[in-house]
Amino acid sequence: MNIRRLHPATALLGAAAMGLTTLTACSTDAGDGRTDGKLDVVASFYPMQFLAQRIGGSHVHVSSLTKPGVEPHDLEISPRQTAQLSEAGLVVYLKGLQPSVDQAIGQADPKHVADAASYASLEDHGTEVEGEDAHEHAEGGEHGHEAHKAHEGDAAADPHIWLDPVRYAQVAEGVGKALQKADPDHAAAYKKNTAALVKQLGALNDDFKTGLKGRGTDTFITTHAAFGYLSERYGLRQEAISGVDPESEPSPARMRGLHTIAKKGKVNTVFFETLVSDKTAKALAGDLQLKTDVLDPIEGISDKSKGRDYFEVMRSNLTALRTALGAK
Repeated sequence: MNIRRLHPATALLGAAAMGLTTLTACSTDAGDGRTDGKLDVVASFYPMQFLAQRIGGSHVHVSSLTKPGVEPHDLEISPRQTAQLSEAGLVVYLKGLQPSVDQAIGQADPKHVADAASYASLEDHGTEVEGEDAHEHAEGGEHGHEAHKAHEGDAAADPHIWLDPVRYAQVAEGVGKALQKADPDHAAAYKKNTAALVKQLGALNDDFKTGLKGRGTDTFITTHAAFGYLSERYGLRQEAISGVDPESEPSPARMRGLHTIAKKGKVNTVFFETLVSDKTAKALAGDLQLKTDVLDPIEGISDKSKGRDYFEVMRSNLTALRTALGAK
């Protein structure tokens, strides 16, 4: 789904000017990061938008750079969106996930920024395992874990921290503090809302720990390596068809390795996603005569999502994992 739109230089300048004019016109306090008395918060994509909305409540106006149904890795920032960043009261993003957003923030230089990557530790969860290494990885044990640790830093850090409720709670606390700093008049409300959200995330963590007990296997196969933090938290083994980038193509050796992993790991389901192509996942499942189901990395909410918000989709993911792993 790599769709890139190129605009002539004149169109870019015109769009930028239009964006600045529109932002000024719709703001009751132009230039101070507010619209109709509410703090303007710009989020890079859905998980950041969700935090800003839940913590900010009625005191913020939240917009997202990534529209529903758009794969966030593919996002290209428009001049108008860059202008929007410069005018925002707070920008909430995750550095390293969307290069175009990182670049635009550097250009716009907003006054207040909350970088989710600075609130929780990031790790390398690359899963491209080929040849005999695939056999060792499928067998599990400390050797496979240590080999993974030894290679940390060899690839870009995995940005999908929101799929671990514990790390996501850490990010929520960081966003809450950023909101308090950007809008101190409503600091008490932001602090209260943060505490309530962190409590809900704690309950979600408990649900996953309880729900995944008594499973028949730890191994699951999914489209791209988005579930490394979730797997680490609950003792699972993610085997991804592609890497952290959902658009990367698996090698023939990787596909052969997945055949072995599926058999040794007692895998009965191949998971696909809602925002990227399911072609390879369904082809692999057909070759192995396995079932397919959705495991959603929650990079965006659309009409195809199995839930209306983060919590609903996470619990749908838990149900899917329980079925696939044979949890009792």
